[in-house]
Order: sequence, then C-alpha cells, then structure tokens
Amino acid sequence: MKRQCGDAAVYTIDLPGNGGLNAQESPLQVSEMAESCRHQLRELGIAPPYYVVAMSLGAMVAVAWATRNPEEIGGCVLINTSLRPFSPFHHRLRPQNYLKLASLLLPGCDAHYRESVILQITSNRPISPERLSELTDYARQNPVSSRNALRQLLAAVRYQPPSAKPLAPVLVLCSRQDRLVDSRCSRTLAARWHSAFAEHLSAGHDLPLDDAPWVAEQIGRWLRDSTPTRLPGNL
Repeated sequence: MKRQCGDAAVYTIDLPGNGGLNAQESPLQVSEMAESCRHQLRELGIAPPYYVVAMSLGAMVAVAWATRNPEEIGGCVLINTSLRPFSPFHHRLRPQNYLKLASLLLPGCDAHYRESVILQITSNRPISPERLSELTDYARQNPVSSRNALRQLLAAVRYQPPSAKPLAPVLVLCSRQDRLVDSRCSRTLAARWHSAFAEHLSAGHDLPLDDAPWVAEQIGRWLRDSTPTRLPGNL
C-alpha cells in the first residue's frame, strides 16, 4: 500500500505469512523474507535506494537486506529489535510472556482473544474497544496461522547477522518500558554499531502504535542531521 508523507512515498509491504500474504508459508530464514520484500518492490516498479523502517522481526529483515544488498538501502530505522550475537535469549524475549504467547498457538484461539493478548503484551496505552474491534476484524480477514507464527519465531531465533554494522546509516529506536523485548537489546546494538539511537520513556513494544508522532519526529531529525550518529541517545 502506498501513502504520501510530505515529499516521500511510503510503501507498506507484508512479510510472507502476514497481511495480504497470509496464505503464503513463512520462510524459516530471515534472508528469504528480505528477498520477498525486494521482489514486492520490483513488482511495483519501485527502484532503489530504499529507506526501510521496520520493527522487531521486520528490523531483522531490514538488517539482512542491508547486509546482502547494500547498494539498495539508503538507510534503516530499527525499532525494538534484538540480534542474537549481542543479547541473550531471555532479553530478546522476556520470560513472563512465554505462556501467553504459547496460548496464542492453541487450537480454537479466536481472533479477538489473540489481538487482546497481543495488545496487552505490546502496547502500554489504553486501547479503545473500537480500536480492538478494528484490529480483530483485520486479523479475521488476514489470519496468521499458528504454523506461520511458529515459523516466524524460529526464523527470528535462528537469525545470525554479521557482527559488523551494515554500510547504510542506521537509526535504532527503542521503548524503555517494552514488556516483550528488553530495551537493553536495542541499546547494546546501537552501542556495538555506533549507530544513532533514541529511547522512548513510556511506550511499549509497538512503539509506532503507542506514539507514532514521536517515531516520525526521530526519523525526520535523523534524516536532516548531516551526522546522524550524533543523535542524542535519550529523548
């Protein structure tokens, strides 16, 4: 889907097994997810370079893309993600969520329950019944199978990025109150890669949902900054 944001054209694309591609099988390799993104943009006739804004597993896909095809990526914004070489598993997925997430894979788990639990884990702001209903309707129209959800989790756990930062500029955004992924994962990543970094003090894992204007402000500042690695680390 295309949206216009000022002078920039913003394209939202789905990973295999999600959204409009929910009928596809989710790859077990993050690199294959990146290839799907590349293919979708080629099909749309959109030429690189691209600036990729991605969260969590999507941010891993952005890293794989920028690593394998550096000539295509102008920059990456990585939101509340984690990478295996830099953070232990119990930081990458907080233990208090294991049972809740497992319950979403059980037979008979309906869309309303699933979306309610996901919001409890990923959002720190009050969600109106109308918003929950909207998300539930979308989930019913584009259901993610338990098999694909598990395959995506396995892909994330198995992904081994390079230790070196991608050639493209990187902005790391995180939420201090993220209850799904420990914010130390993002801090460590930004420090190891000497990347631009900003931390939201109260949002949850789904930072764009909890405070989209803040995310847009950080991205705009980073793009305007002639030396983005000097972006203040705590805003």
